[in-house]
Amino acid sequence: MKKILILFAHPTFEKSRANLTLVDHIKDLEGVTFHDLYERYPDFHIDVKREQELLDQHDVIIWHHPFYWYSCPPLMKQWIDMVLEYDWAYGPQGKALISKTCINVITTGGSKDLYCSEGTNSFTVNQFLRPFEQTANLCGMEYFPPFAVMGTHTLSNDQLTQHGKEYAKLIDLFQNDLKITAAEGCFFTNNIPQLKQN
Repeated sequence: MKKILILFAHPTFEKSRANLTLVDHIKDLEGVTFHDLYERYPDFHIDVKREQELLDQHDVIIWHHPFYWYSCPPLMKQWIDMVLEYDWAYGPQGKALISKTCINVITTGGSKDLYCSEGTNSFTVNQFLRPFEQTANLCGMEYFPPFAVMGTHTLSNDQLTQHGKEYAKLIDLFQNDLKITAAEGCFFTNNIPQLKQN
């Protein structure tokens, strides 16, 4: 069974109904390490070596965060800047992350119809996440389409619970070696239970 590292970054986690529900469904799963960056580094002093050791110990890396101004909260960006060092994560000697799996799990206040060429945000979530995709590519990781829970302010508790169950299903699929060819389209299409392993 593959080991999953969830790098979670939410500066106001206790106020996020959506993320509280998602995290509640996955934080205690076997083989999952839930790593709350804001809890661990409230002073933003990231222990780079410790973080690299965590990455070494896991097969699947999940960047779980709210969608802040079309990106991630500042501590996650700092984590990427500091932890993914030249000649460790990328560069001539940077081979530590090769063949690991990577995915963004995000929540957005805006609904899916706002994230398209006709919507007020002009671009899709996948397009906004291209820097994460390229970061994964540069480090030799296999990047999957994002799991996005969108329009969170209008979702009922039952709908959020369903998303939490889908998140847990996604974890299970990754633990059992989900292949990129089985992940057609975006994970926010609510097709996770139907995904099949290759």
